[in-house]
Amino acid sequence: MAGNDALAVEIRPEPPGSAAAQAVLTTYFRDIVSRQHRRAATDAEVAAAMRAEPSDDLCPPSGLLLLAWQDRTVAGCAGLLLLLPAGLGEVRRLFVLPQARRRGLGQRLLTAVEDAARGYGLTRLRLDSSDYLTEAVQLYVRNGYQEIPPFNDGQ
Repeated sequence: MAGNDALAVEIRPEPPGSAAAQAVLTTYFRDIVSRQHRRAATDAEVAAAMRAEPSDDLCPPSGLLLLAWQDRTVAGCAGLLLLLPAGLGEVRRLFVLPQARRRGLGQRLLTAVEDAARGYGLTRLRLDSSDYLTEAVQLYVRNGYQEIPPFNDGQ
């Protein structure tokens, strides 16, 4: 990808069970597990992580999964979990494939999730991240997100 190719990206909803979504989510979990263990993740570890943290709720009516496409190839994803009674949403699975990084795609995905949240009438967004996801944490801080106490039992 050339430097300006990120401009040609299309971001659109995709069911989490589709082949394209499963492929990018598998890559996402492989990256997460590899960072956690500080070594290449095995297929079994990736499958276990995907079972432990399913993405099935990232489709209507409980959520939304957005995929970023470039030239018919998935370049990244971002999810939104709707916690509507509280006017709250949770950003999940924000991920850009390594070959598409450093071109502003993470920002575009975050903006698309925030726009979708407003469309659902949400008034607050939260996200779950870890210190080892340095690129994501930097993106969130640049966009005004602030650290809060843990709200789940995630690692």
